[in-house]
This record gives sequence, structure tokens and C-alpha cells, in this order.
Amino acid sequence: MSSVLTITNLNKHFGAKVALKDINFELAAGRVIGLVGPNGAGKSTLMKAILGLVATDSGQVSVFGQNVTLSQHQTLDRVGALIEYPAIYPFMTGRQHLELFATDDNSANLDAVVQQLDMGGYINAPAKGYSLGMKQKLGIALAVLNNPELVILDEPMNGLDPQATKQVREMIQMMRDQGKTVLISSHILSELEKVIDDIIVLDHGEIVRNEAMTAMNAESQDFIIIHTDNDTAAKTALTAAGIQLVDEPSVKLLNVNQPLPAAIKALVAANIEVVDVLHEHNDLEANLLNVLRTDAVGAK
Repeated sequence: MSSVLTITNLNKHFGAKVALKDINFELAAGRVIGLVGPNGAGKSTLMKAILGLVATDSGQVSVFGQNVTLSQHQTLDRVGALIEYPAIYPFMTGRQHLELFATDDNSANLDAVVQQLDMGGYINAPAKGYSLGMKQKLGIALAVLNNPELVILDEPMNGLDPQATKQVREMIQMMRDQGKTVLISSHILSELEKVIDDIIVLDHGEIVRNEAMTAMNAESQDFIIIHTDNDTAAKTALTAAGIQLVDEPSVKLLNVNQPLPAAIKALVAANIEVVDVLHEHNDLEANLLNVLRTDAVGAK
């Protein structure tokens, strides 16, 4: 099966600033991919390059086997996108926006999208009265309206309340189940990790990780945090017992080979009362920070 999207040796500079450097990756059908990295890493520039919105210095973008440039983007009929903020006409209603952009083949999909995103209560009102969350949902609706096979979403959760976030998450999962490909950039990592299958990490315009989420999660560490009536004495007792601690103010153990029973035994022997025990697992945010930290050390 051919790739939905192929990026080959893509480079982009804005004056002396390197925005994208030797970008290479492919996206397969039926996957949700997270594009993450710090501010200024090149995420929005990369998405715009995929959509033929910015000229690149060198390299190639191929969508469904056809090259995409500023002047060549016929294949983008099969792509839906929300980049940065949705373009909203204040005196048009939400429905009029959707009717304006719906193709004849997909006009019947309009009401289904409105229902799925729970926009029925305001879809016939002028957009000038929409909240940020309403505008964001309208932008997402416009991106998915014409049943695209590739969907590109830049910060889709911005301004959404928990219920709206859940609706968008369920829509993304449904598109994946239908065999569509979704590329998402978001700083809300706790939501992103609930839906993505793969992750691409950009830093200073370069890809520093491109892998399945299962591979990144395999690098996660588990910790045990023990609250006692005397944490200073607890650290001394645990260190004397040969139990590895993390260098933090709290009593934090690396959860390796189940050290908790030995830790409790050492604390009881030292007459230290255990108040609470918590389990902590690295999430996507912690893993991403580790990746960026490692990349920064390697760049020195």
C-alpha cells in the first residue's frame, strides 16, 4: 500500500533561521499521528508546507502519490485541514460557512457533522457571536466536512471545554476506524496521547523522534512516592537499606524489581510511619521533556 503522505529531504529557511532541516517521513492510512515539539520547532511551517501554503527551499512533499507545491495542489481535494485559527466570516452563520465549502457529493454530510460536534444550538446564528470554542468547532467541522482521507489539525483542542474535547477525540477515533489518516499538532499532551498511534517530535526544525507510541511508552519509568512522618529520616533509612531513590524533595523510589516491600520493611525497622503511598508513571509530557533534554545534550 502506498503512503498517504511522503516527505523527502524537506528544507525551509526564513532568512538565517532554519525552520525545517532534512525532514523525511511517511504516513500510512488509518493512523493518528501526533506532531509535537517546543514553540518555534517548525510544526506549523511543516503543516503549511504539506498543504502547499509556503514555498520550501528544497525537498519534496507527496500526498497520495502526487507532488504538492505552491502551484501544484490538485490532490489536496482529498485533504481537510485546520491550521492555526479558522477563517470565520462574522456575519455568516455557521451553517452558511459549511454550505459554502461543502462539495455537492458531501452536502448531505453537513447535518451529521453538526450533530457529531453538538453545534445544533448555534449553527444558524451569525458567527460574530460565537465563543472561541464555538469557532474552533466550526473550524474542525469545515476540515472534516468533505470526508477527507487525510486530516491535518493544528491545535484543534484550543478553547474547547471538556465535553467538546471529548467529542473531537471521538471524531478523530472514528476517522481512524474508517481508515483515514489524521496528523495533529497540539500542546495539550494529555489529550493528544489518548488518540495518537504514532509520534513525530520536532526540535529546532529537525525530527528527533519518529516512532509508534508503544515504543515511546516502553521507555517510560514507574516511580513510587512514599509520604512519611519524617521524610528526611526515611531517605536515610532507605539509602542505608540499598534502595535507589530519585533526587527529589519527596521520598521517591524507582519502581524497579518491586522495591516497595523492602522499603516498607526498612521504614518500619527505623520506626518511621508511612502516611501514604502513590504510584507515578511517566506520561507523554514527561517522555517528551526527556527526549528534548537528550536532544539538547547531544547538540552541544
